[in-house]
Order: sequence, then C-alpha cells, then structure tokens
Amino acid sequence: MEVGASWLLAALGFAVAMSGTPGPNNAMVAASGANFGLRRSLPHMLGVTLGFPAMLLAVALGAGEALRAAPGLHAALRWAGAAWLLVMAWRIATAAPEAPGAAPRGAPMSFLAAAAFQWVNPKAWVIALAAFAAYTTPGAAVAQAAVLALLFALVTLPLLAGWALLGVASARLLGPSGLRWFNRAMALLLVLSLLPLLG
Repeated sequence: MEVGASWLLAALGFAVAMSGTPGPNNAMVAASGANFGLRRSLPHMLGVTLGFPAMLLAVALGAGEALRAAPGLHAALRWAGAAWLLVMAWRIATAAPEAPGAAPRGAPMSFLAAAAFQWVNPKAWVIALAAFAAYTTPGAAVAQAAVLALLFALVTLPLLAGWALLGVASARLLGPSGLRWFNRAMALLLVLSLLPLLG
C-alpha cells in the first residue's frame, strides 16, 4: 500500500469521520466551550489535536504491539480511562453555570492534561489501532503512520472548534438554567460513548 491519492483520500475520510463524530473528546470540548468559551478552551483543543497524533506515532513505533503482548495492561488502561471519563462526566453534569458578569469559576482542561488524556481514552486507542491496522503496510508502516498522524492533526482542530462553538452557542441560547441541562446532556453523551468500547 503506497501513500497515493486514493490512499490519502481514504485516510482523510477516516480521520474526519473519527475526529468529528461524538466521543469523549468532542463531548468534553463542547462542555468546555459552553462553560468557558472558545478562547479559554483552545489549550484543551490543541492538546487533543497534537496528543492523538503523537499517540498514533507511538503505536507505529511499537506501543500497539506492546499492548497486544500484554492484554492485562491494555485492559487496565481501558478501565482507568473509563473511570476517569466517569469522573469527568460527573464534573460536567454537576457544574454550576456562572452568573453573568461573575468571575470565572474553575478552569478548562490544560494542553498537557488533554494530550495525556489520549493515552487513557478508550476511543483514541480503538481509533489508533484501527488506523494502524487498516492504513499501514509492514514495509512502510512508520512513514504511513506519520502521514496519518499529520492528517489527524490537520482535521482535528477545526472539527473540535465546531464542537466548542456548539457549546458556546448553546450556552448563549439556553442561558444559565438551560446550560445545566446542556452540561447533563454532554455528560450523558460522554458516558454513552464508553458503552461500545467497554462491551
């Protein structure tokens, strides 16, 4: 499999579909946009945008094989990620909206926290392993994974910005009481995104 036009189009479609569909990252970014605004959510978005491609490259360089060789470690990562997501869902669901003009409470996820989160995000592992299996060949796996990582980096930020703007618009449209329900809906989406990955 070479990195030709048809490969690039297929890989780009995969990157857009995986980065844009509902999942833990998108639900958390939407909630961050609703509660903190687009500008303050940017470090979170950049952490995801650069953290996932770095993880994809690590899979190409051997992390994927290490996990296959140690299924207990893989299971531990998956359950640790699920537990962390449930904590995040609780925090989002119980977040109290700020009163207009009040000093901001809390803080959005930092760049480093968002990048590190990819390593315990069950959906990120599924995507990275599936991408590596479907879009690389033994002789050129690292080079192809590098191109895949670049494609993900290019599409992820604008797609995350769309989710953050959905949160911003929802907060403006719904007001403080409606924002509570939006937060609960994003928390539920976060929990539901785990079900197919842990089954």
